[in-house]
Amino acid sequence: MELTTAGKYFITEIKQLTRQMERVIHRTGQIHRGEAGELRVGFTHSVMQSILPNILKNIQEELPNIKTILREMNNRDQYLALQMGQLDVGFATNPLVPKDLKSKVLHVDNFVVLLPENHPVNTENFRDFSIFSEESFIFPSPSDGPNYVRIVESICLEAGFQPKIIHETDSASTGFRLVEAGLGISLEPLSSVKEHNFSVKKIELTDIHQKAALTMIWNPKLELEYPRLFQLLI
Repeated sequence: MELTTAGKYFITEIKQLTRQMERVIHRTGQIHRGEAGELRVGFTHSVMQSILPNILKNIQEELPNIKTILREMNNRDQYLALQMGQLDVGFATNPLVPKDLKSKVLHVDNFVVLLPENHPVNTENFRDFSIFSEESFIFPSPSDGPNYVRIVESICLEAGFQPKIIHETDSASTGFRLVEAGLGISLEPLSSVKEHNFSVKKIELTDIHQKAALTMIWNPKLELEYPRLFQLLI
């Protein structure tokens, strides 16, 4: 005997509902006992390099019994995890937020272009972004953050060229390594490259309208579970 297609679907959904019910029962007990419980946080690299440590510090000072579980995730995975109740709050860069989630921009960054150390362009001879029209680019995967990639691509398009993308990676550290090895150039939020130890040089793009918006995303249902926490965050 084996499950039908309908049976397999039923089992998958029931397991998800059971996990959700167990979580609701557990959280209800914590709230009743005055315990803070766990806060599951998703984040992108640039958010951790900038605003997230201070946010976590403030949470710890105001709500010392909250345990935070941190997961570095791309934008798309954060949307899905929030909608499925696997994440409590997300911090993403230029997200395209689904209608059933709430969001708030917490910080706005300039973009920087990352170049190998021996690249001929530097801050002294840089005129505008069109100087990179013949370069090979390292970009994130569009499927993992389509709005972010669209914004980064528009920097090239408005400079008069279509970027030649030779590598795609959703890891900022991998992108830094590829630039360091001379395999292309890339664009990152300024926060993403703070205090890094890679042998690359950066040029901050202060004269373009595209910016990196570091954004908090959450499921509004959780405001009832953690009213004090969300008052602090929002």
